[in-house]
Amino acid sequence: MTSTVVDHEIVIVGAGFSGIGTAIALRKAGFDDFVMIDEADGVGGTWHWNTYPGIAVDIPSFSYQYSFEQQRSWSRVYAPGRELKAYAEHCVRKYGLRPRIRFGTTIARADFDDALHLWRVTTSDGEEITCRFLIGATGVLTRPKLPEIPGAERFRGSTMHTARWDHSIDLRGKRVGIIGTGASAIQVIPEIAKDVSKLTVFQRTPIWCLPRPDAPMPPAVRALMRIPGGQFLTRWLSQAFVEITFPLSAHYYKVLPVVKLGERQGLAHLRDQVKDPEVREKLTPRYALGCKRPSFSNDYLKTFNRENVTLETDPITEITASGLRTTGRHHQVDVLIMATGFKVMESGNMPTFDLHGSGGTRLEDWWDTHRLQAYEGVSIPGFPNFFTIIGPYGYNGASYFTLIEMQTTHILRLLRQARRHTATRIEVTPEANERYFREMLSRRGTQVFWQDSCALANSYYFDKNGDVPLRAMSTPEAAWRAAHFALTDYTFDSVEKRRSTSHPAARTASA
Repeated sequence: MTSTVVDHEIVIVGAGFSGIGTAIALRKAGFDDFVMIDEADGVGGTWHWNTYPGIAVDIPSFSYQYSFEQQRSWSRVYAPGRELKAYAEHCVRKYGLRPRIRFGTTIARADFDDALHLWRVTTSDGEEITCRFLIGATGVLTRPKLPEIPGAERFRGSTMHTARWDHSIDLRGKRVGIIGTGASAIQVIPEIAKDVSKLTVFQRTPIWCLPRPDAPMPPAVRALMRIPGGQFLTRWLSQAFVEITFPLSAHYYKVLPVVKLGERQGLAHLRDQVKDPEVREKLTPRYALGCKRPSFSNDYLKTFNRENVTLETDPITEITASGLRTTGRHHQVDVLIMATGFKVMESGNMPTFDLHGSGGTRLEDWWDTHRLQAYEGVSIPGFPNFFTIIGPYGYNGASYFTLIEMQTTHILRLLRQARRHTATRIEVTPEANERYFREMLSRRGTQVFWQDSCALANSYYFDKNGDVPLRAMSTPEAAWRAAHFALTDYTFDSVEKRRSTSHPAARTASA
């Protein structure tokens, strides 16, 4: 007879900040039987894999950290990537998580066992790990996206993606081509432009680039954070800045004039930084600020004033053995850098493994049929005991750390309820999920994404159904809902209760 004993009560897939935050919350709440599984050889997720030149956080450091683990040692207002990696390692040490992490392990598949109310998680090596509850904490900036350009296999030079930077490649004196002008590119481009002999930037869609209020952390701010209430004040001001620049401006576009103010600032920044009017015109976005992820930089735009930097906006038609061909000319390059982002709203990314729920239903198939959706961004009907930190309609544009803490609040309410009632199966009701999904769709009218100009943005916010599965609400509302959603929106069941009801003899057999 199949054993009902599980290897772990909870399996967390991912040891980035989502996984770390979830693990800390579980330990604080008394849920100690868990394991974290990650395919990397270290913690930090995005900040482990991404080590390209110039990498840094794109919101103030005061917000890009857990509210319960704030530190005063950030070197800059916008911390560099190495400090975020070190912060992840610090949190793992302080909260004793290292013995609970399995590195170098890739989850290939997970199947829900309806009879025993458990998940059978299979690694790429064929090992099976069983757990009662499965938490997806793999983030969204996980799987690098490569451009589909003919001839890539013919290129004889060196190629790399910004998310998997190859530090063995010396760019000094090289002719370098970089495809993409998104959030990673605008950090990489100023850093490498000063070393290469020639840099050609291949742009499909210009990005809104705003000035970044960055600087070495001022001594006055460090002093402020050491006095009572100082950390609270700096974090509150930072959180307000983040809230205004995305959640409020994006989701309440028709109510608040923040986007128009931001656009004026962005265009003024462009005029101040770029000398050549023709180049400036090519760098001017034709869509509303917020249609796609904007960024902040004080160096990116002025890099195009350099004699060794060329902006190419003609479409790439093919990659050749020695470079790239556009509709206008052929560009010789020695090194090709793909700054083409990640699979965000695409198959194979949410989650990063093959997930089969109740009755064997595949999650990607369910989403293909019903569109991307998840109740409060956490749960999907038909997929019991599975929770995701960054699911569809879970992210509203605030700091990921704020989101992680909200979503773990939601999950812990469910786990505590299950423990109180010795439940072994937790599942959101179809009615609750449908209600939430319809509510999110009904709020589109005030969002920036539905302006006509967004059709020109080539934004990864839009999925293949034309939806934008972002949480259409302010951060305070999202936090309140995480703490107050009705537990009756879920069903709680027990495998032992079902056995005793349907098969009285089973009680003896399983004892």
